[in-house]
Amino acid sequence: MDEMMEKAFAMIEAQQPKIRNKVWMIGEQLKDIIRMQPRCAELVAKDLEIKKMSLGECEKKMDAFAKANHGCVIPVESDRIIREFYGLPPIDEDQRPEEERDNLVDMTQYF
Repeated sequence: MDEMMEKAFAMIEAQQPKIRNKVWMIGEQLKDIIRMQPRCAELVAKDLEIKKMSLGECEKKMDAFAKANHGCVIPVESDRIIREFYGLPPIDEDQRPEEERDNLVDMTQYF
């Protein structure tokens, strides 16, 4: 884990409550996004310094969506809401460093 990821994770954890509630879960999902797309760490760290961009504020967006949709937020929708709130790139945009992408094996070549 690089320094920026560590900083973003520390900032997320500082805003997460001790109990597992909606805000805590948003923090965990945000960490998962950063693990998949490490370059998002810098954006998240900058945003979390702003009070209006806190995990609690993101939870308000998630809660509004749930209320408008019979109390339900499926994982794809929660991912979208978090990404839109923090201005993160879509999940299909490969954010890994070039050297990591070069080491991938395209299994379709063998079929």
